[in-house]
Amino acid sequence: MNIMPWDQRIARVLVRPLVGGPVRPNHISALTLILALAGAALLATGEATQVNWGAGLFILSRFLDHFDGELARQQGSTSKLGYYLDYVSGGISYAALFIGIGVGLVGPLGVWAVILAAAGAASALISMFSNMAIDNYRDGAETLDALGYPGFAGFELEDGIYILGPVTWAGWLLPFFVAAGIGASVYCLWTIFTHLKHIAASR
Repeated sequence: MNIMPWDQRIARVLVRPLVGGPVRPNHISALTLILALAGAALLATGEATQVNWGAGLFILSRFLDHFDGELARQQGSTSKLGYYLDYVSGGISYAALFIGIGVGLVGPLGVWAVILAAAGAASALISMFSNMAIDNYRDGAETLDALGYPGFAGFELEDGIYILGPVTWAGWLLPFFVAAGIGASVYCLWTIFTHLKHIAASR
């Protein structure tokens, strides 16, 4: 039995006051992307105070990412545009995060910051396209049911992004960046492998 992620359960409750108002799911998707880009820009400065704010903005962005889908379901306004916008917003957000952190850490890491940033950003975008392709095989694109992340007991793999704040505020952004770059690459390979399995099974 699939357990709804804890942050999605919170989002389900918090969006209820918005159901009858003028706010639409795509407005929230756009807001999450703006917040993520702003957070990445602050992380790119490499200045401690701005980096701390950048981490906070990015975490807020990813938390709010659960609100658009919940609002769409409660308003009965799910759409293909919203489905794709949510995917694209997430992919661009994570790519921007890796680039922002990489730019901010060029001083201590040198060329490795560029390599990790490029690997992380590429992995985020490739994973986005791979997941959309997987959805096509499982009819997720037709039912507007996105694949989502692997999870267990109400926690998803993506929930690891919430530690960005604490590790940044504690001064451990560099090791987090290295670990995240490796993790994003591994996840990217998993999505590609899963996509290839669907292709083979369809033949």
